[in-house]
Amino acid sequence: MAPDPTLKRIAVMGTGGVGGYFGARLKAAGHDVSFIARGAHLDALKTSGLTVASPLGDLALAPVTASNDPAEIGPVDAIVFAVKLGDTESAAERCRPLLKPETSLFTFQNGVESAARIGAAIGAEHVVPGVAYIAATIAAPGVIRHTGQMAKLVFGETDGRASARCEAFAAACREAGIDHELSGDITLALWQKFIRLAPLAGVTALTRHPVGPIRENARTRALLGEAVAEAIAVARAEGAAMGREEADAVLAWFDGLPAEMTSSMAGDLERGKPLELDGLNGALVRLAERHGLDVPAHRFITQALELQKEGAA
Repeated sequence: MAPDPTLKRIAVMGTGGVGGYFGARLKAAGHDVSFIARGAHLDALKTSGLTVASPLGDLALAPVTASNDPAEIGPVDAIVFAVKLGDTESAAERCRPLLKPETSLFTFQNGVESAARIGAAIGAEHVVPGVAYIAATIAAPGVIRHTGQMAKLVFGETDGRASARCEAFAAACREAGIDHELSGDITLALWQKFIRLAPLAGVTALTRHPVGPIRENARTRALLGEAVAEAIAVARAEGAAMGREEADAVLAWFDGLPAEMTSSMAGDLERGKPLELDGLNGALVRLAERHGLDVPAHRFITQALELQKEGAA
C-alpha cells in the first residue's frame, strides 16, 4: 500500500527512543520523514543514518534527513512530538517553521499536561494528544534500542470525535506496521498510562531499585500502592472515567512486569540527567491541590528528588 497522500511530509521533533523508533518505522514504510536531533546523535544520523535494534525487526536507514534547525526542513503535514517534558515549551516554539495552517502535531510525551502546554505555545488547533507504550532508548549515537514486545501508539481528539487527521495518521501507522489505537476517549487513555507511569517513575527513582525488589518488600510495595491510589483519585477528579478498583488492576500489572524493569526517570537519575519530576509526580501534586486532594506519597517523592531534578552539576 502506498503512503497516505495526506501525510506527504512528517517531522520527528525529538529523535530519542520514542521519536527515533516510530519515526524509523514510518520512514521504512516509504514516508518522507525528517528527524530533528542534536549533538553526537545528530552527527551520526547525518553520516551513518538511523539504526533500530528491536525484537520486532531491526532497521538500518541511510541516508536520513536530519537537522537541528526545523527551518531547514520547512512546513510538514504532521509532527511526531517526543521530547522530554522539560523541553516542551522550547521545542514547541521551535516547531513554528514546520507549521502550515493544517499541520497536525501528535504529542507522545509522558504526562497528562503536554497537549495543553504545546497548545498554549503554538495553538491548540494543531495538537492531537497521544500515548506511547514502548521501552526504547538511544543506545549509541544514531542507534535506537527497543526492548520487549510492546511498541504501540494511542491517539485521538480531545472531544472524542473522528477526524481526518487522526484517520490519516492511523493509516500511516498501519502502513508502517505500527501497533496503534485511534481512541475515542484520549483523556482516559492518558490517565490509564499515567497512573502506572508516575508511581513507577517516582518509586524506582526514589529507592534506586527496579520494580522486582520494590514489590517484594512489604513497605516499598505499600508505598507503590499508596502512589497508585493517589494517582487514581486525581484522575477521577480530572474527569477520567475509571473506578477505584483500577488500583488492583495496576498493582497486578506491576506484578507482571519483569523484575529488572525500572523507569526512564530512574535511568536519568543514574546518568545525572534532568528528571521529568515536575511533569510526573509534581503534576499529580499540582492537580491534587486544584481539587483539594492530599497526595502525601507523591509530595514526598517530589520533595525527596528536588535536589536531583536538574541533573548533575
